[in-house]
Amino acid sequence: MSEAAPKSADTIEYPTFEANAATDQFRVFAEKGMEQSKEAFSRFKQGADTAQKAFEASFENARTASNEISSKSIAAMRASTDLTFSHMEALLGIRSITDFGELQSSFMRKQYELAMNQVKDVQAVSTKGAEDVTEPVKDVVQRAWTDLKVA
Repeated sequence: MSEAAPKSADTIEYPTFEANAATDQFRVFAEKGMEQSKEAFSRFKQGADTAQKAFEASFENARTASNEISSKSIAAMRASTDLTFSHMEALLGIRSITDFGELQSSFMRKQYELAMNQVKDVQAVSTKGAEDVTEPVKDVVQRAWTDLKVA
């Protein structure tokens, strides 16, 4: 068996360090990191802008729904008040207890029907308003979720 001769300090080769190559590699790495940061910031900004627009649309829809509910409520109060005044005028013309009973029964039935119709109207407006308020934000969340799945 032949043994390798031990290397002396004169025969050992040390790798040389090239500062220019290291600087170039560091610069390339830094530039790539900067590009990725710019892209990430751009996507973040775009997402924030989209979310802001969705929230603005949502608040606008909430305002519209609130105004519509307020209008329905005012109309309901007006109709109820008109019905009450009509009933009061009719009460002035009663001639017997039987007339009073019939008039009161008719008034209660009309009041109940009016209230039920008003509740249905307000419920329909509220349901539509809730859907309109959540729709813009829901769309943004769904798109973001889809983008996350793709990436």
